Amino acid sequence: MGETTAEASSRSLMVDLIISLDGYASAEGWPGWWGLEGPEYLAWLEQEGEKDYTLLLGANTYRLMSGMSEEAGAEGSGFSEDEGASLTGLAAVPKVVFSSTLQAPLTWPNSELVAGDAVEAVTEMKRTGAGPWSTLGSLSLCRSLLSAGLVDRYRLVVFPVITGRTGRERIYDGYPDVSLELVDSRTFDGRLQLLEYVPTVLSGPPRRGPD
Repeated sequence: MGETTAEASSRSLMVDLIISLDGYASAEGWPGWWGLEGPEYLAWLEQEGEKDYTLLLGANTYRLMSGMSEEAGAEGSGFSEDEGASLTGLAAVPKVVFSSTLQAPLTWPNSELVAGDAVEAVTEMKRTGAGPWSTLGSLSLCRSLLSAGLVDRYRLVVFPVITGRTGRERIYDGYPDVSLELVDSRTFDGRLQLLEYVPTVLSGPPRRGPD
């Protein structure tokens, strides 16, 4: 018998990234989300946080996001109500953190530490079907999982900025060639573009068929 929809969902892994138009994850001197997050996007983030994803992340993203989540819960944090709700809500989400430098127990609630190889660990997680999973930041982790052919969905929210001079964390450096089949798209607040793809890792450029 073939795999059911529920079984397929329990083995599904999504890479989930925010990105400038020129391919950066952040930019020096710019605020978070490049200052362009709007109510529609933040409401969507909160809804996504209520889904049953387990988040996968590396040590650097863990340190950054756990700190932001704790800060957002403090009085006078400076975050808007919607921003604060999105960040503090991450504490309740199950998380798997891949790191050889962090020490257990992790202080951010619902965080499990995995010290071994991330690709091997996620391969086993997908085999046993304990998902679905989604990445949180963690560019090198995303690259490794995609290169290993473990990613079922590749989702971007594209922010309409070019940060060529100040951009940091180039997303696509070190990627293999990948073909992308568009399966979903959406616009938030009239300016942010969500694009969701099914990725296929290629061994090289596709061959052109006969004319």
